[in-house]
Amino acid sequence: MADSKIARALISVSDKTGLVVFGKFLAEQGVRLLSTGGSARTLRDAGLAVTEVADHTDFPEMLDGRVKTLHPKIHGGILGRRDVDAHRMAMEAHDIAPIDLVVVNLYPFEETVARGANFEECVENIDIGGPALIRAAAKNHDFVTVVTDPSDYDDVMAEMKNGEGATTPDLRSRLAATAYARTAAYDANIAAWFEIQRGDVFPTRMAGSGILKQKLRYGENPHQEAALYLSGRTRPGVALASQIQGKELSYNNINDTDAAFELVSEFDVPAVAIIKHANPCGVAVGETPLEAYRLAHSCDPVSAFGGIVALNRPLDGDTARAISEIFVEVVIAPEAEADARAVFAEKKNLRLLLTGDMPDPDAVGMTMKTIAGGFLMQSRDNGRIGRDDLKFATKRKPTDREISDMLFAFKVCKHTKSNAIIYVRDGVTVGIGAGQMSRVDSSRTAAQKGKEHLGTERSVVASDAFFPFSDGLIAAIEAGATAVIQPGGSVRDEEVIAAADEAGIAMAFTGMRHFRH
Repeated sequence: MADSKIARALISVSDKTGLVVFGKFLAEQGVRLLSTGGSARTLRDAGLAVTEVADHTDFPEMLDGRVKTLHPKIHGGILGRRDVDAHRMAMEAHDIAPIDLVVVNLYPFEETVARGANFEECVENIDIGGPALIRAAAKNHDFVTVVTDPSDYDDVMAEMKNGEGATTPDLRSRLAATAYARTAAYDANIAAWFEIQRGDVFPTRMAGSGILKQKLRYGENPHQEAALYLSGRTRPGVALASQIQGKELSYNNINDTDAAFELVSEFDVPAVAIIKHANPCGVAVGETPLEAYRLAHSCDPVSAFGGIVALNRPLDGDTARAISEIFVEVVIAPEAEADARAVFAEKKNLRLLLTGDMPDPDAVGMTMKTIAGGFLMQSRDNGRIGRDDLKFATKRKPTDREISDMLFAFKVCKHTKSNAIIYVRDGVTVGIGAGQMSRVDSSRTAAQKGKEHLGTERSVVASDAFFPFSDGLIAAIEAGATAVIQPGGSVRDEEVIAAADEAGIAMAFTGMRHFRH
């Protein structure tokens, strides 16, 4: 491939950012401009000479603008290879002029859906001619430059200045790749929208797309590469948060912060979660964010060092000062008062993320996990248990305080790696066991953590799945738990119930488990 001089450009854009500046540059380079509709008007209003596509093809726009660029004089001018004699002869025979630059961005389908437009309006904003033009130009990138994003105008202008009106093969190849990614993402979003309209949860073909937000220094480990992509969805959280200050976020920072913020979204009262390696090391509710933070930190102050702190209320100055007493990697909250921002400004490396809102824990959605040769899809775990959902299995029924702590503990279980055991007293986690291969080991780990700090006496204990044997329950009883919440459903439920009754503790079944792998 050689450098390709641009003599004729086709411009048809919905996003007119930078269009006049780019159009004037092309005109100064002697490039003839073809255009349609609003793009032509914008260029003409800037004093530029523009040929309407309808005049170029000698065929009018029709069907309310649905057909305007779908014509051999347009697509032949884009797709014809300049180095193939038969192509050149055919183009000359049919009076088809080469088109060397295609500048197209698509009807705003995604934006139309996002603002809640009705079905008919969304359909009308599905672009047909635009993707066809983009794909044709990208296919013939040996000779044609295709631009789908106004941010690429500067690169094209720079190369044309340096190349006497020509672009290089490297730029054309890069822009072609960008073009195909854009049309693929556009079609994926349309497909996803249709699936939602039809209620197809798992379609035969799954299309997806993402927009690069930032490349990360590395992945989970320094030898791994990583990047953050946006899915186009508007769920508040770490991906869409504004970073007010601090170092660049790492892969692990983002993963842990997401886990922390999703956890605190479960609570309707002020709540704080401190996360380490995607597992909570302290969670609490309180009258104020400051109270919730101090209680959460007291659960395991050793593990809290270097952790992630999430709040479900705006961050105030007093809470910021308390957090600043130890080293933390990230603080995420829906908002932060000026006093809090000033406190953190003294901690240059601390990352402060603000989301503007909290994610809805009841929202539907899908999660994905890659595996060799494919990926697993499932609906997100938005299951929640209330007081009326509990089935009391033991002779002793729990007190109101125990029920409140049970529900709190079960929410924390949902966000803790399985096997998960959570001890809670008065709205504060006092012992957490996560990720153990044996549930009894999780019980003992959580109890040991409790002994080191707040103690597990008079606590309730939650298990993310049923106790397969009574040994895990007995470990909780030995740790001082007075009530248990668990899904139930084991073939040995009667054995477990009998152990609870013998110890005089209360036990409730939820009928719902919360495995988190």
